[in-house]
Amino acid sequence: MPDWGELLRSAAERLAESGVFPARVDAELLAAHVAGIRRGQLITAPDPTESQRASFDHLVGRRTKREPLQHLTGSAPFRYGEIAVGPGVFVPRPETELLVDWALEHLPEGGTVIDACSGSGAIAHAISTERPDCSVWAVEVDPDAFEWMEANLRPTTAVPVLADAVAEGTLAELDGTIDLVVANPPYVPMDMEVAPEVDFDPSGAVYADAAGLAVIQPLASRARRWLRPGGWFGFEHDDTHGRAAPEILRVSGFTDVADHEDLAGRSRFATGKLGLSP
Repeated sequence: MPDWGELLRSAAERLAESGVFPARVDAELLAAHVAGIRRGQLITAPDPTESQRASFDHLVGRRTKREPLQHLTGSAPFRYGEIAVGPGVFVPRPETELLVDWALEHLPEGGTVIDACSGSGAIAHAISTERPDCSVWAVEVDPDAFEWMEANLRPTTAVPVLADAVAEGTLAELDGTIDLVVANPPYVPMDMEVAPEVDFDPSGAVYADAAGLAVIQPLASRARRWLRPGGWFGFEHDDTHGRAAPEILRVSGFTDVADHEDLAGRSRFATGKLGLSP
């Protein structure tokens, strides 16, 4: 019977042929998931049982069809935690952790935060667990995604809110009091070519009209009303929005506007501060 090493070599070849990269890493993560151990423990793990071999082969087959790895394992690593994900919710990407870094740097002690278009609740979960002194509201409009978000935020003090983040009445009672608004909204232009895995994400969490700005524009206006003077707004955007995103902030009344790159040097998120009242 094949051991884990043989199974991994065969699985990596299958995955590579289907366009998965890095194939070996995905194979090892799937094997570790099936074995109920950490990836680094595979080298000393007992040989797989017949049931484990069958489960592993089934998951590898699904991955060759480009089903997201996170759907197969049921979770996505984000910051210092694991976020439960699956069909019906956007899988958080590692790049979004840079937006969280920025948010934590600009969040005062005991601050207040709104995570708009929260999806799985990854950003709200990170801020709430890393800064327990702060109050966090997470807003999501899609009922399916909200169920995932609610479950992910249950161990935290963050408050899940089922509502449209750009609607005037959403958390209107907090208008003028919030220290920081952060968002990873839908922003991919409709005709943009994306990886096959993105097809498994809810389309409403990915695409936003021909230019990809249909949610960002009204969200900037809503964030302006939520924020106190001197409060900050940061949001992720498509890498084609390096000029458009900062300009939206400027025309919406934000100052100290900046655009930020990810580790690959691509334009990734924009930030601005609400000007002080005269």
